Amino acid sequence: MRIGIVCYPSVGGSGIVGTELAVQLARRGHEVHLISSAVPFRLSQFEERIWFHQVETPTYPLFREPPYVLALANKLVAVHRMAGLDVIHAHYAVPHATAAYLAREIIGPGAPRVVTTLHGTDITLMGTDPSFTEIIAFSINRSDAVTAVSESLRTDTVSLLSIDRTVRVIPNFLDCSRWRRQEPAGLCRRLAPEGERVLMHMSNFRRVKRPWDVVEVFARVAREIPSRLILVGDGPEMAPTLSLAERLGVRDRIAVLGNQEQVVPLLSGADLFLLPSEQESFGLAALEAMACGVPVVVSRTGGLPEVVVDGETGFLCQVGDVECMARRALQVLQDEELHQRLSKSAVERVRAHFCAERIVPQYEALYREVVERPAATVGLT
Repeated sequence: MRIGIVCYPSVGGSGIVGTELAVQLARRGHEVHLISSAVPFRLSQFEERIWFHQVETPTYPLFREPPYVLALANKLVAVHRMAGLDVIHAHYAVPHATAAYLAREIIGPGAPRVVTTLHGTDITLMGTDPSFTEIIAFSINRSDAVTAVSESLRTDTVSLLSIDRTVRVIPNFLDCSRWRRQEPAGLCRRLAPEGERVLMHMSNFRRVKRPWDVVEVFARVAREIPSRLILVGDGPEMAPTLSLAERLGVRDRIAVLGNQEQVVPLLSGADLFLLPSEQESFGLAALEAMACGVPVVVSRTGGLPEVVVDGETGFLCQVGDVECMARRALQVLQDEELHQRLSKSAVERVRAHFCAERIVPQYEALYREVVERPAATVGLT
């Protein structure tokens, strides 16, 4: 098939999953056209059968804000007329499914089908804002098929929005041939030269990730055992988080690495991964840690309980309960037998449920279904 994938180029989960899906589909013989405002974060090397199309949004004095949706819709039309797309797969309802709907209306008969994947922010944040509720629901209802990355997100979508589309759950995935623990794990051990236990947090450092809780937990752990904290990523809450670390007296034990594309070597050197988010529609960072054999301590929120099995691959605590998280962290770090059991179970769970070879065929089957469906039954035109 000829598949157009529309995603953000950023470090966030939707852009990562959209890009990884493009790579996996191309390797399975499909022709894939990635459409975004910049080269996606994880598209770091040449891949046969992947074409990248950049959306350029001109600025004119007439517009206070660049009209990205219009430029994206126009680019989708151009790509279809060049390549004859069978499917446009939009990652996020707004703005991507909205632009895909406009493109389909412009193209008319023979237009590609539209599959929309919901990743979370478009529902849990924008979906509750009256400024966007109607357009999000419209974009979902005009899609030919809709998926969500977790059962939690599917439930939120149905409860928050007036939609008449069936929302199917297809979880996020990893290329398990690449996402596995590497030995020796040199970098983190160089950052902990005296054999300290290594804790890690990886995110976009926004308020929803609660990175200050990471520091609170680490400070409690560091009082009990020699340890280091590795922070991967960047965002608006980084500076306040480091200021808190200064006040708690642990700043000198924290390494800040910024955004990193190759995180498997980093995760392979970690002993524990912390993700105390207020909301996670899936929790891709936790899945990546588990794939590398790192036990996780995470919030019991959103889709995280669908990824992390409490007491088996890590531990779940209530949002904001830093005492629980610190207690669980110390339990894992001080009990080597428990650590090894959690590590082994984490890897087994990822490989049993979240590898690309299990998930990507579900998208392929969905594409075939919407393409083969009689045109009269597609959409709500």
